[in-house]
Amino acid sequence: MRKFLFCLGAGLVGSATLFAQTIHGREGITLPPPPAVETKPVIDDYFGTKITDNYRWLEDAKSPETRAFIDAENAYTARYYKQVKIRAGAVDDLSALEQVTEWSVPSERGGKYFFQKRLAGEQQASIYVRQGWTGKDERLIDPAALSRDPNTSVFLGDVSRDGTRLLYGLKQGGADEFVLHVYDMKTRKTLEDELPSARYFSLNFSPDGASVYYTVWTKQGTLLYRHTIGTRTAHDAMLFGREFHGEDLGKDDLFGSSITDDGRYLVVHIGRGVPSKREDIVFKDLTKPDSTFEILVWGLESRFASIYAKGAWYVKTDYKSPNGRVLRADPGILPDVWKTIVPEESNVIEDFSIVGGKIYIERLKDVKSETTVFSLDGKLEGKVEYEGIGSASAVFGRTTDRYGYYEFSSFILPPTIYRLDTMTGKRDIFAQPKIPFDTSQYELKQVFFQSKDGTRVPMFIAGKKGLKQDGTERLLMTGYGGFDVSYTPGWSSEWAWWLEQGGWFALPNLRGGGEYGEHWHEQAMFEHKQNVFDDFFGAAEYLIANKYTSPEHFAILGRSNGGLLMGAAMTQRPELFGAIECGYPLLDMLRFQKFLIGSFWTTEYGSAENDKQFPYLLKYSPYQNVKPDTKYPAILFFTGDSDTRVDPLHARKMTALMQATSTSGKPILLHYSLAGGHSAGVSVDQEIQDYADQLTFLWTETGSK
Repeated sequence: MRKFLFCLGAGLVGSATLFAQTIHGREGITLPPPPAVETKPVIDDYFGTKITDNYRWLEDAKSPETRAFIDAENAYTARYYKQVKIRAGAVDDLSALEQVTEWSVPSERGGKYFFQKRLAGEQQASIYVRQGWTGKDERLIDPAALSRDPNTSVFLGDVSRDGTRLLYGLKQGGADEFVLHVYDMKTRKTLEDELPSARYFSLNFSPDGASVYYTVWTKQGTLLYRHTIGTRTAHDAMLFGREFHGEDLGKDDLFGSSITDDGRYLVVHIGRGVPSKREDIVFKDLTKPDSTFEILVWGLESRFASIYAKGAWYVKTDYKSPNGRVLRADPGILPDVWKTIVPEESNVIEDFSIVGGKIYIERLKDVKSETTVFSLDGKLEGKVEYEGIGSASAVFGRTTDRYGYYEFSSFILPPTIYRLDTMTGKRDIFAQPKIPFDTSQYELKQVFFQSKDGTRVPMFIAGKKGLKQDGTERLLMTGYGGFDVSYTPGWSSEWAWWLEQGGWFALPNLRGGGEYGEHWHEQAMFEHKQNVFDDFFGAAEYLIANKYTSPEHFAILGRSNGGLLMGAAMTQRPELFGAIECGYPLLDMLRFQKFLIGSFWTTEYGSAENDKQFPYLLKYSPYQNVKPDTKYPAILFFTGDSDTRVDPLHARKMTALMQATSTSGKPILLHYSLAGGHSAGVSVDQEIQDYADQLTFLWTETGSK
């Protein structure tokens, strides 16, 4: 058991008292020492190892002392930005890239197309309907009409099968939680039904549109309910949760539901933690009122995803196939004897769908999207053509629809949404934003480098054609490396801005992601997490050795799990980088599991409450590895009150510690938003301001002295 020892002594420790040095940013920026921050040491005993935390008090976001700290840090950061010469121009440039009309992939129901669209100049996307392929777009739900707060957003949850009702969520800022509403297409009004603000994992209309199935996360775990439209939510019936098949379903066992396209089955997909090492699938026959849930797959330490089409179950799995395959499943029989429809190959299956009675398999070939088409019997029928190196979404649509929809983009190619005729293979453009970015001026290539242990790692590099490669140019590198997430070369206005300024941009595909299947992921889980950091450092060394840039011109950026990566970069290899943006980060890896939904991620990182896992977490945890008398790079910590996923306490504590420790005299700043959070949802203007702050910090601090 851990013991908590509270020391009575407290003191003021900060750059102001320890070093009293003026802070010098580049481009002539000067600042006084950072705000002095009080230390209140707390000593934790982990299995005989005592760890001191001087800033435990900053974990309490609501205390007056913490709010005063946030106000002081934001004021200090504002003094920096008043001196940044390029910020106003960056806002103009980013506005040109962001303030364009854009669309989401549509859902087709009864000849009508439902989608989200944001017009140029608007702060948030609205929900629209289009009558037929060539019909006029009609705005249905406008967040600006629901709230004066520009950080209020809506999103389309589901559309009933006959297109007469839709579900939409209403949320504030960047929070994960939202309020759920039902909209009636006949009256063009929102019904009185309202589900309260919560973290919902899935939303589905019943086949007749008279009720809604939803999964919601609670402190007791995920629960599946049915809400009958027109009744009080207090009467909602719980259908699944807490226990099944003799096993308890706890707070880290997450699941969502779906309904098969023929309306027959309610399907529940259960993931054990994030990422889930084990995934179970059960289903209930909705044509039989008293039916119980049956098992499609249960109890295997593998991942499964199912689609029901033409009377058969099709399952994508990494069971005995780390790169994935698709099987035709028989309930009640082990997967070992299921029929293989699409076999495993050397290239990992990133996603699959069934549209128009055809299977669309999206694979990653060295992290580049390739989509092949198969019949339901597994016969190869062709492929979807893409415009060079880039990222393609899955082909979206129902198993019975003739048309599917997908999006394609790259770092240098703005996104386009296509309609795909599953019968002929013909493509039509559904939507293409007019973004003022001249793709012809840029090039995107892929290189490979060796990591510390000799592993061959791919990396994408983009830049203007003819850009110098003599070590004098700025370079921005980002990365993630975790949770089986493949980081592919897709469009971002942030990266586009950096490229327009004349900088290089690089993305290494670190272990921990899913780019090369489950083996690639497993090589950076638990005690192997250091491989992610070593891959990132190997990429940096490659770029410096090949004169794309040099340490003083080298900027890095990462968020969430990528924020942890930034924390490791600043504490392990500070000499490699000139400036770091550490966004919505995990940094105190001894305590992350105690806050918000941190316990979900113990299936990726482990937990310091485990005596076998504590030592390796302590070895790399950024917060516990800040070293005194070290010259750290310029650092911007970025977080906000609305982050309900990764607790902002990580950034608060690390800011105080780094400001008190760094001897480089370079800026260590905290950008703490009172509206923003982990998820999308802030207004376009707010997003532009946030991007401008982050990018101009990195650009300025990697420029001339």
